[in-house]
Amino acid sequence: MFQSFNDATSPDQGPPRLQALRDVLAAEGYDGFLIPRADAHQGEYVAPADDRLAWLTGFTGSAGFCAALKDIAGVFIDGRYRVQVKAQVDTAHFTPVPWPDTKPGPWLKEHLPETHKMAYDPWLHTSSEVEALEKAGVNLMATDNLVNRIWTDRPAPPMGKIMVHPMELAGESHGDKRARLADMLRDAGHDAAVLTLPDSIAWLLNIRGSDIPRNPVPHCFAVLHADASVDLFVAAEKLTEIGDHLGDEIRIHAPDTFLDALAALEGTIRVDKSSAPVIVSQTVTAEVAFDDDPCVLPKACKNAVEIDGTRTAHIRDAHAMVNFLAWLDTQAPGLTEIAVVTALEGFRAQTNALRDISFETIAGAGPNGAIVHYRCTKTTNRAVQDGELLLVDSGGQYVDGTTDITRTVVMGTPTREQQECYTLVLQGMIALSMARFPRGVAGRDIDALARAPLWRHGLDYDHGTGHGVGAYLCVHEGPARISRISEVPLKPGMILSNEPGYYREGAFGIRIENLIVVQDAPELGDKRDQLSFETLTWVPLDRRLIAVDMISPVERNWIDAYHAKIAQILDVQGSAKDWLMAATLPL
Repeated sequence: MFQSFNDATSPDQGPPRLQALRDVLAAEGYDGFLIPRADAHQGEYVAPADDRLAWLTGFTGSAGFCAALKDIAGVFIDGRYRVQVKAQVDTAHFTPVPWPDTKPGPWLKEHLPETHKMAYDPWLHTSSEVEALEKAGVNLMATDNLVNRIWTDRPAPPMGKIMVHPMELAGESHGDKRARLADMLRDAGHDAAVLTLPDSIAWLLNIRGSDIPRNPVPHCFAVLHADASVDLFVAAEKLTEIGDHLGDEIRIHAPDTFLDALAALEGTIRVDKSSAPVIVSQTVTAEVAFDDDPCVLPKACKNAVEIDGTRTAHIRDAHAMVNFLAWLDTQAPGLTEIAVVTALEGFRAQTNALRDISFETIAGAGPNGAIVHYRCTKTTNRAVQDGELLLVDSGGQYVDGTTDITRTVVMGTPTREQQECYTLVLQGMIALSMARFPRGVAGRDIDALARAPLWRHGLDYDHGTGHGVGAYLCVHEGPARISRISEVPLKPGMILSNEPGYYREGAFGIRIENLIVVQDAPELGDKRDQLSFETLTWVPLDRRLIAVDMISPVERNWIDAYHAKIAQILDVQGSAKDWLMAATLPL
C-alpha cells in the first residue's frame, strides 16, 4: 500500500506547540515568525523533516503558510483549502486567512506593533516573497528556523538513492541539455545559473531521486556554468548506484559547501527570484541577475520521446483505471473511502510498472468531495451512500510518464441536480479539449473556455483549470498552467491538466480531469499559425451523470468519439471488458 491513512494531528499539536514557539519568540525578542509549507528547494511536496506547517498547525494542504504572532496565528490558505483548513486546525488558536485575497504584508502590518521584528528563515522564502513583505513595511529579521528549535523529534533529512533516467526515456543526453542551456546563459550575458529546484536538476542531468514521496527527485543544489559544466551539491551516499553517468564535467561537492561556493562565484550570476531561497542572492557576492531558472521552460516543452513515453504510461494507467471502475460498479453502497483508495492503488500496482502514486489519492464521498484536495484518514473516512457522488483524483508515477486523472461517479441513481452540475463541468472540459488558439496565447486567455458553462448558471470553482505535468517528474510542474493568472505562452510539448469542477460545501464535489499536450494544430481556413491539444487520458466518463438534453451535437460527437477510441485502444479482460463495452456505448 502506497498511501497512509493516519491523521496528521497528534495530541500535543496545535496550542501546545504554538505556545512553545511563542516562548522562543519572547526569549529572542521577536514579534512573530513565518512558517511556510516550503522547504529549501521550494517544492510543493516536502519531506517529513520539512513539514513544519503541518507539524505546528495540523494543516496538510500543499500550499499555504502560518504567520505566528504573539496574539494571533494566521494560517493563509487559497481557495482549494478553505473547507479543509477548518477541519484540520484548532480555530480557537489558529485563524484561517483567505489568500491571496488577503495579502500577507498588509495583514502583518495590521496585527504587528508599529515597531516590530518579524523573524523568518531565509532558506524557506524566495526573494520575491521577501521583497513583497518589505515593500509592505514589514521589518523582517533573518534567523535560524525557530520551529526546528522546539521540534525535538524532528525526522532526519532524506537520503534517497539517485537513479539514472536513460536516454531511451529522456530523449536527449545531459551533455546536450547542458550545452543548449549554456548557450542561453552566454546569450544573456550570464556566467552561471544557480539551480535550486530538484526537478530542474533531475531533468538537466537525466537523473531521478527518491527523497520525497510521490515525486522522483533528489534533494540537491547545482550551479550551471556558461561552459556547460555543473557543480552539484549532493550527499555522496545518494550517488552510489549511477556509476559514471554524470561524467567529468559534473563536479560533486558536499551540500554544506554550497553557500561558500556561491560566495566564491565571479561574473554575472543568474538567480530565479521566484524559486531560489533568498539566502542565495544574499550570499552571492558577484553581480546577481534575476531571471528565470533556465531549465524550467525547456523541461516543460517535452520532446517526442517524452511525449511517446507519456502516451504509453497513460494507456497503461487507463487499464488500471478501467479495472478499478468496473470493480467499483459491482460494490454496494457503504463502501468506504479508504477501501476505494486501497483498491485503486492495488489495480495500479498490478501493472507491475508503478514506481509510486503521483500524489495522495483523493477519494471524496458525498460532502467530502467538496473539499478540493481532500485526503481521507482513519478519522475522516466516510462510506459512499446510495445516490451520492464519489470524486476520485489519482495518478501514477511510471518510468515513462506521470499520470493524473479525476473521475466523478455516482453510487446508484443520480439526481437531476447532480446530472446538471456534472454536465456543466463536462461541457467546460470538452470546450478546452477542442480549443484551437493562436501561438503566443497563455493559459489565462483560455481559462474561461472551461468556466463559461458554469458561469452561465452562476457557478464557478476556486482553483485553476490546469497545471503543468512532468515526464516522470513532479505531477505539478511550472511554468505554464491554465489559470486566470498565468501569463506564460503555451508551447508545443507542454503537458497540462484539464480539470474544471464544481463544489457544493456540505453536499458534493464534481471534477473531471484529463491530461492534454499542446501540439501544432492542423491547418484550417486561412492557415493561421495555431495550436491545439491532444488528449492523453483514455478513461470513460460516467454516462449516468450526463444530462443528454443539455449537450450540443458537437459535444455529443466529442463524447462518442472519445469513448469509441477508448474501446479501440484498451484491451481489458473478463468482466472489465463487458463493463468497458457498456461504458463506451454511443450516447
